[in-house]
Amino acid sequence: MRASGGPLPPSLCHPRAACRSDGGVARGGHGGLHGGTEGPLVWARVMAGLRLEEEVDGKQGTLGLVTRVSGSLRRPLTPACPTAPATTPTSLLQVFPRGPVPRMDVSPEHTEQGGGLVLVRRQPPAPRGVLETLKARLQWNCTCSAQGAGALVQDLLPATRWLRQYHPREDLAGDVMSGLVIGIILVPQAIAYSLLAGLQPIYSLYTSFFANLIYFLMGTSRHVSVGIFSLLCLMLGQVVDRELLLAGFDPAQDGPGPRDNGSTLNASAATLALGLQGCGRDCYAIRVATALTLVAGIYQVLMGVLQLGFVSAYLSQPLLDGFAMGASVTILTSQLRHLLGVRVPRHQGPGMVVSTWLSLLRSAGQANLCDVLTSTVCLSVLLAAKELSDRFRHRLKVPLPTELLVILVATLASHFGQFHERFGSSVAGDIPTGFMAPQVPDPRLMWRVALDAVPLALVGSAFSISLAEMFARSHGYSVRANQELLAVGCCNVLPAFFHCFATSAALAKSLVKTATGCHTQLSSVVSAAVVLLVLLALAPLFRDLQRSVLACVIVASLRGALRKVRDVPQLWRLSPADALVWVATAATCVLVSTEAGLLVGVLLSLLSLAGRTQRPHAALLARIGDSGFYEDAQEFEGLVPEPGVRVFRFAGPLYYANKDFFLRSLYSLTGLDAGREAARRKEKGSETGVSEEDPVEGKELGPVSSSAVLVPTAAGFHAVVIDCAPLLFLDMAGMATLRDLRRDYEALGITLLLACCSPGVREALQRGGFLGEDQGDMAEEGQLFHSVHSAVQAAQARHRELAAADSTL
Repeated sequence: MRASGGPLPPSLCHPRAACRSDGGVARGGHGGLHGGTEGPLVWARVMAGLRLEEEVDGKQGTLGLVTRVSGSLRRPLTPACPTAPATTPTSLLQVFPRGPVPRMDVSPEHTEQGGGLVLVRRQPPAPRGVLETLKARLQWNCTCSAQGAGALVQDLLPATRWLRQYHPREDLAGDVMSGLVIGIILVPQAIAYSLLAGLQPIYSLYTSFFANLIYFLMGTSRHVSVGIFSLLCLMLGQVVDRELLLAGFDPAQDGPGPRDNGSTLNASAATLALGLQGCGRDCYAIRVATALTLVAGIYQVLMGVLQLGFVSAYLSQPLLDGFAMGASVTILTSQLRHLLGVRVPRHQGPGMVVSTWLSLLRSAGQANLCDVLTSTVCLSVLLAAKELSDRFRHRLKVPLPTELLVILVATLASHFGQFHERFGSSVAGDIPTGFMAPQVPDPRLMWRVALDAVPLALVGSAFSISLAEMFARSHGYSVRANQELLAVGCCNVLPAFFHCFATSAALAKSLVKTATGCHTQLSSVVSAAVVLLVLLALAPLFRDLQRSVLACVIVASLRGALRKVRDVPQLWRLSPADALVWVATAATCVLVSTEAGLLVGVLLSLLSLAGRTQRPHAALLARIGDSGFYEDAQEFEGLVPEPGVRVFRFAGPLYYANKDFFLRSLYSLTGLDAGREAARRKEKGSETGVSEEDPVEGKELGPVSSSAVLVPTAAGFHAVVIDCAPLLFLDMAGMATLRDLRRDYEALGITLLLACCSPGVREALQRGGFLGEDQGDMAEEGQLFHSVHSAVQAAQARHRELAAADSTL
């Protein structure tokens, strides 16, 4: 390695490097900045501003331009070459074979002759055009080979990869146990959630069976349980009820076909329902549900194909918790009519919760005593069992199958007590066995529910990805968000042809799955086998099960979501903005609708994010004792302000929405409106015929001599250093703000310096012309600094030089 423009003096070298007679350094080992394997580090003493070259196999290549940078100098290095003679002031250089630049510590005596560490900037690769990039990607994606096809199959079906590494002795027992427990819990919940979706129980069992099998093949999470989810059932049930009403069906009753139920009929919906030959109320309901599920699944698959897994990150945890709380109140309200055994109309649209409560109060005298007593007993047992399970979960290796026991006992009591015949209690009815023939969802219904599928797809994706990432973090593995979108989307697309409805990951069942020893998704196959057993043989046994018992199972499962309201005070103390999102989302779900609640939550989250970046914290920094560190002078005591230098920190990006706040904060904290003062001086100079560089008289900045333009006396400072470490990015408006600010300060004789700029901000400053006409590393010299302390020292040194030059005039 050598420097062009003059010989390189003998240097401090790595022990494995050799000195050359021409002053360069011959590398030991192999590799280098141009690639190859890791070679030894090479230390060389060179002059800043030289262009370095490396000779490899007799060929020379330019490494880059040497740029001066400050650093901490502590530990001495052992020289491997002869002592260097006195030469031009030099700096210390460390050339790294590749990878990030580590911290470099050397002794002060090695930098007495010029000081400062220097970095070699890598030459960026030549930019490729859009067409060339697109061509390369198409060629990469469209090239087919046996190895590439196998990798694609393993990416789309992760089970084909981890099944080959499965350890039966270690994992099989836990997977079988957790699969059996989830299957036992899944059957009563599936039958119960059919009420929430407004569908027959058999369709819930179909959904649970297919969802477990498909996620076993395509999911990347080892512990998530995918199946029927109460929030999705609520959203789907609202769409089903609306379409039933528009088609002339009564959502609360089964019937052979459309009839007048006192609602305003929709001509297209009624014609569509009549056009489906032999399709009654239940048939039309599942047609609507499968059409909605297929469209939502297509949305999720498209999101996965387009690599939009990051979109779910914009649904914050406070938003999801508030949505779950509001939706839980809506679910509880919808199940009260089954708990009380009263017939009330199923309200739709804004204010559905309030309207349902008013109808329940008016019909409270018509409550079925048998259903009320059954609900009281079952709900008490379920809630008590859940409370005991929470208190003694560290002693229980397997959760208590309380839901299954309650359903079995209630079914036997209803069957032998003839509750339906004697007391008019509503029961589940006949549940057929076996599978129905597959059927393509109706395209006309798909068009009608295309807009309703959007929130369904977003909510299902957000909960599935967030749960998958949560369990992956807690168990030390990783998941792929885009593959999760594909998996959940296929869990909706494919089963939609087999009379199934929307699914996603569910927290309660996933927690049970983890607690019972689950290791892989093989447990989902066991759960699917339990559901298959019920579908083929045991389903008719639940014929006499009361609907009030199913409603109790649903209400008991809402216990965790409803208890999240206790987290609001702590959330308010931590972040009032997040607490506002939580409350607004929950309130809108209850008072308006679940879709409106989701929309309000998303909008408030984005506004909260924009507000935090629009008005970030701004402060003046002062020095911590004799160290080189600086902190907020208003927040900490005993800090030492730098004489004549103002250090300003803006804890956020600088873009069009906060550029005015940036200037107001800077002017307020420094006590000088540079823009207004520069304009005043310019105007006064034009009136008196004196240019800005000529001596003028200023009231605010005092009498101006030959050096007063450089050193404003009344302002109390001669330099402003902006700590750019929190500055995430700059846009065009932010760049223009910095350029105008530097111009105004220069008109007042104040120097503007930037410190701790990230590579992205530094590149934006170069492209935006902030560094002047020189676009290179040397243009950064004297304007950009790698630490606040180095910028402060440079400003003070420059001020002393100007003051000394002025004193000689």
